[in-house]
Amino acid sequence: MGVHAIFDLLASLTSLTLTAIVYRWRLQSAMQRVEQAGFGYAVALLIGAAVGGYAFGTLNLCLSGNFQVARSIVGALAGAIIGVETFKSWRGMRGSTGIIFVPAFCATVVVGRWGCFLTGLSDETYGTPTSLPWGVDFGDGVLRHPVQLYESFAMLAFLVVTLVLLARRNTWFMANGFYAMVLFYAVQRFAWEFLKPYAPILGPLNLFHLVCAGLIAYALVMLGKPHERTSP
Repeated sequence: MGVHAIFDLLASLTSLTLTAIVYRWRLQSAMQRVEQAGFGYAVALLIGAAVGGYAFGTLNLCLSGNFQVARSIVGALAGAIIGVETFKSWRGMRGSTGIIFVPAFCATVVVGRWGCFLTGLSDETYGTPTSLPWGVDFGDGVLRHPVQLYESFAMLAFLVVTLVLLARRNTWFMANGFYAMVLFYAVQRFAWEFLKPYAPILGPLNLFHLVCAGLIAYALVMLGKPHERTSP
């Protein structure tokens, strides 16, 4: 089993464990709303995440001249949102159902990005060259931005804030936490994309910039709507 696969497994175990803990601690009612949505909700979530992850990941590499299958967590997030929002619209469901997934997503990024970092150049997630003292040589003699760790540390900070707000039963966060997470993730990911060597497709922007811009717009629209508070 490769390094990346090991960290993918660790990320899955960490996210599942954290979700179980937070569920018992604060978010039982949120999970009940997901369960009430039925089996179709889970299908829409999983299919959306799989299609989005592989479609955007593969397309991004192809646009950069690297024709291989790849998956992307930002693509998976976008696909999952499209799948779930489509399902909710079809079922006439209102309100946010995503708060239960916030700790899991954060943990997945925090742990999983270390797998990307340790895999090195073959993972295709390395940064552009830098002269900064924390630049990392992935084996080709070039010091590069460790963008994988930038993303890991950023989402670790958001995870800590999430747990603090859940502990305080923050009313706003209980209702809007998922959209806040999407906004934060998309903004920080948008910034890191300028430090990656992916091919631009619109001025200086690459495919993931555009995906992040869509996620930012989605989050801002949803944050502007009133949402029912999830009871702890």
